[in-house]
Amino acid sequence: MTITKVFAPAKVNLTLHVTGQRKDGYHLLDSLVMFADVGDRVTVMSAPKPLFEVTGPRATGVPTDDTNLVVRAAALFDIPAHIILSKYLPASAGIGGGSSDAAATILALSEITGDTCLPEGVTDLGADVRVCLMRQAARMRGIGEDVIPCPGLPPLFAVLANPGIEVPTPAVFKALANKANPPMPKRLPHGIKTREFIDWLASQRNDLEPPALSTAPVIADVLQALASLPEARLARMSGSGATCFALFETDKAAKGAAQLLSDQQPAWWIEPARLS
Repeated sequence: MTITKVFAPAKVNLTLHVTGQRKDGYHLLDSLVMFADVGDRVTVMSAPKPLFEVTGPRATGVPTDDTNLVVRAAALFDIPAHIILSKYLPASAGIGGGSSDAAATILALSEITGDTCLPEGVTDLGADVRVCLMRQAARMRGIGEDVIPCPGLPPLFAVLANPGIEVPTPAVFKALANKANPPMPKRLPHGIKTREFIDWLASQRNDLEPPALSTAPVIADVLQALASLPEARLARMSGSGATCFALFETDKAAKGAAQLLSDQQPAWWIEPARLS
């Protein structure tokens, strides 16, 4: 039996500029993303017939039918497989958990089958799957189809926090008042130090933060709690929420802050993370 295990990292939108909306309703974005060293785990085994299981501390409520992107990703391959998704990331949280799970499934099945080309239909799984297959710092533009690696950025140390609520992405976009905002600068930072990088990020935006706050006011409490942590340099929401992050200059500062926030908010999902 062939067994392949793949890590599915959380995707963090350090910036998210909404630059327009197409006639078909899709929004145009300009976003800088990094991936965390926290995430889900996907185990894939060859099997006589397809089987999908969800385990882990965040398994409750995760669908096991074809509404789950893992099932849809597996269906792109012509071999039956037993797939176990170990769920550690909160769902509908703005950190690309479902897309990263699908990407991990594709990578695992590609390894098992020996396929070097992506299967047809990957783009139908959603805009985030392409960047999640890349699993490195990148700039996403358009509806997610334009992905540009950003290798010249330093790693960041963060605290990720989610108050335990799911925020529906369509509701956040619907509440967005201005759908045509300025993009990021044409040239992104390259070869700079962590402090300079965080300062640059502070000059950018997440345009979905204000509408998300109106949809789920508790996000304001999360941002305030993160911004108040010792040595926090920047607090911002990721994606369409409700997960938010604070950035720090050192791993030690981030881990200490995560422990402090966990003591203050034991019901929240809180993790220190290295972003790269």
